[in-house]
Amino acid sequence: MESQRHALKAVDEWNCSGGNYCDFLTHMHKAWHYLLHAEFHKDKIDYHFRDPKTGQYILIDGEPKAWDLEWCLKQRYPDSGDIVRLNAELFVALRNKVEHRYEHNLKIATGGKAQALVMNYEQEMVAFFGSKYSLADRLRFPISLQALTAEGQAQLQKEAKKLPKKTRDVVAKFEAAIDPAVLDDLKYDYRVRLVPIVGSKTDADLAINFVKLDELTEEERKTMVEAGRQGTVIIKDRHVEVADKAKLRAKQVAALVEEQVPFEFSAYSEHLEMWQRLKVRPAKDSTDPYATDARYCIYSEAFNSYLYTPAWVKKVVKEIGTVEKYRAFFGKEPRMKKNITQFPKQAGAPAAEGDAHPQSKSA
Repeated sequence: MESQRHALKAVDEWNCSGGNYCDFLTHMHKAWHYLLHAEFHKDKIDYHFRDPKTGQYILIDGEPKAWDLEWCLKQRYPDSGDIVRLNAELFVALRNKVEHRYEHNLKIATGGKAQALVMNYEQEMVAFFGSKYSLADRLRFPISLQALTAEGQAQLQKEAKKLPKKTRDVVAKFEAAIDPAVLDDLKYDYRVRLVPIVGSKTDADLAINFVKLDELTEEERKTMVEAGRQGTVIIKDRHVEVADKAKLRAKQVAALVEEQVPFEFSAYSEHLEMWQRLKVRPAKDSTDPYATDARYCIYSEAFNSYLYTPAWVKKVVKEIGTVEKYRAFFGKEPRMKKNITQFPKQAGAPAAEGDAHPQSKSA
């Protein structure tokens, strides 16, 4: 219960507009410390230091000296590469180094790691003592204005860069010895992308919904991962639009591809076969028209049609851009352009006088 009290105080300090980051570090330090002591106590593990020579307790003011948090973490997570342990150890180091005048900047720079620290604490508490000790019903997702605008985001990034070198070095040196895969793990650095939910609402809907990647289907997971990697905006449930606004119709794709290859490329022949075989989009009569590969294609509800991205043009040229690749992909000879003697023009290059770019037609 004392551990929970400190955890709640820590989150209050984080969420409060006038909160103190040093106090957040101190309270989360105590929350973790008391939680691990409670676990050791329940398991009847003596968590007090003894003199290695005499075996007697080391006393502080007449009381046995209890294990500090750093030592508790080593006993609870004996693997030095454990992600939860590494995350907590980073904040032990930060608590000892943070300067009050830079705490706001440090709070911005370590936000994802702090979120992971609290999430890991919650999971550890529930796993060991049960769901009745969960803090979920007492915590709320903070309302933020700064990060919801481009100007606010730029300001946050500017503030994060103001950290003094020795403070940045605490994190840099700590992470230098960590496997890069660990640095990207949510248990070490919990980063989220906020996506507004639109559409019809049900009674079961909450203002904030968390989605776990490991609970999604392979197709859903692919969409979510690409959204996070590319800065994609998710408009509706699995209705995805890529960040690049330059959308192309099939005929435009065919024309751009044809500019870069020495043979004809038809929107109704080669292009049709390519999106089908590479599974870029569903068939026209699909019950789920939004099930596209968002890197290359989106479904336009307004026009009831599919639009393609510049990345799809590059993908097509890469797959079948030479005569040899064309033969290998389609299993037939390409329809060569007239008057092709050397190399195809690059996309966007001005046409030489007399050059022709015939529309796709049958051989």
